[in-house]
Amino acid sequence: MEKIINLVTAGQIRNDLPEFHVGDTVSVSVNVFEGEKERIQIFKGIVMGIKGGGISKTFRVRKIANGVGVERIFPINSPRIAKVEILKHGIVRRAKLYYLRGLTGKAATKIKEKKKVAKVIETITEKVTEPVVQTAAVQESIES
Repeated sequence: MEKIINLVTAGQIRNDLPEFHVGDTVSVSVNVFEGEKERIQIFKGIVMGIKGGGISKTFRVRKIANGVGVERIFPINSPRIAKVEILKHGIVRRAKLYYLRGLTGKAATKIKEKKKVAKVIETITEKVTEPVVQTAAVQESIES
């Protein structure tokens, strides 16, 4: 039975969203229907947790609006999510950031940021890959 469920839900899982983790600051664009009108509403905040798997996977985003904490749970595979943009990658050591609920002010939104590692690796490889100059003695030993 489980194999049948996995086969049916495999076609409904979205692959177009970027990979994000707990602690990342994201901007979620959601299609909102008001009567006959449709508009896109943007919800920016910190990913507090990711729950579930497969078709029922959800993520929780928290933001501070007018001094009040607002949390919203989004199903990852929902067709109402237009896009998810990653604004900052955060470094956290927890799977669920529920402790942010008790914090106020800047502490509630302050999470360590991942540094750009790619630039550091490029500069290291540039320094390491200096051209090797062959001396005359080495050149003669290669030829003979």
